[in-house]
Amino acid sequence: MDTSIIAVGTELLFGQVINSNAAYLSENLNHMGFNVMYHYVVGDNDGRLEQILRRALSDTDLVILTGGLGPTQDDMTKEVVAKVMEAPLYLDENCLADVKSYFKKRNREMAENNVRQAYMPKGAVIFRNEAGTAPAFAVSKDDKWVICYPGPPRELHWLFEDSGRDFLRRFMDKQLCYRVIRTIGIGESDLETVLMPLIDNQTDPTIATYAKEGECTIRVASQRDTMEEAEAAVEQKIEEIKGLVGSYVYSLDDEELNEVVVHKLRKKGLTLSSAESCTGGAFAASITDVPGASHVLNRGYITYDEEAKITMLGVDQTYIDQYSVVSAEVAKAMAKGARYEAGSDIAVSITGYAGPDADYGREPGNAFIGYACDDKVGAIELNTKRNDRKWNRNFFRLRMLMVVNDILDDME
Repeated sequence: MDTSIIAVGTELLFGQVINSNAAYLSENLNHMGFNVMYHYVVGDNDGRLEQILRRALSDTDLVILTGGLGPTQDDMTKEVVAKVMEAPLYLDENCLADVKSYFKKRNREMAENNVRQAYMPKGAVIFRNEAGTAPAFAVSKDDKWVICYPGPPRELHWLFEDSGRDFLRRFMDKQLCYRVIRTIGIGESDLETVLMPLIDNQTDPTIATYAKEGECTIRVASQRDTMEEAEAAVEQKIEEIKGLVGSYVYSLDDEELNEVVVHKLRKKGLTLSSAESCTGGAFAASITDVPGASHVLNRGYITYDEEAKITMLGVDQTYIDQYSVVSAEVAKAMAKGARYEAGSDIAVSITGYAGPDADYGREPGNAFIGYACDDKVGAIELNTKRNDRKWNRNFFRLRMLMVVNDILDDME
């Protein structure tokens, strides 16, 4: 079903609020098999909103609006929808009771203008909102549907999960199956080039690549008469993708790399420690973002200056003097020291320059990742050739995860 999303609110146009609702709805609708064709953002102006709504209805069969359902005079979404859909507003006593109950439960006095939120378009399907005061609703005309949700993301999410998803299933004539494959170590353009034999002239299943910072994802989707048929088609296509780019794949189930690493460590019963300089603890933080990380990460050291590397990790001063603090030798010594001090099975370290400045004749984006496991000690060099500090730190973190993931795979 072709769909448009309209976000209402002048604050969105001013950049005071990020339009996260459109991203949330698009992701969920696409996963359900709806074709999201257009995103619109319009301010609190009834004339412009009516113009955009009529345009969206002429182009698509389903229009979802967020925002403009509040109690104030600039909240006019409901009035515009009622006009366009030729569904006069009436006071719904059940909605009014819900609004009054919301305030009573919180021992708050209800303002008179909150009564506006209980007016609904005639013939609308009403969705009760236990997360706020504005009910959501759906109204149809000439086989076209308009669904209106409140603007606060918390309310939108609650309503969509409570009733919106089930309501939308009535418009699905086929079953959708999709899987998200995550890759690292290959850029989006190179990934698409390798996959081009599968992408060219594709019909169903479809393949789409998306770039993220430091990694890429591949979405494989199929719409068939039954879920079993769709799942089988997706699985077959995934096997073909693995045959082309399997060495870059780290997850077939849309897991983040930190989740994959923690799950593998737990499965093998192994512990991990880290020693970080330029990433400032970002690696350890990404590990602890995963539930169950306490079973695998026993210590994380932040050794930002030379003295910390020496006193906390036992790095020999002569390594720093001879090779510089940003070097393979120091990275290896940091990993060995972290593993020894923590008593962990695996240790990973990093020393480098995140930017925008550098020193010792090295460029921003130059770093060394060290690792120690059993009798294996080594280091890899990174050169991003970027002076974007935030980007470099995230890339370094991902590569540290990749190093640990590769070590775990080699143990199999």
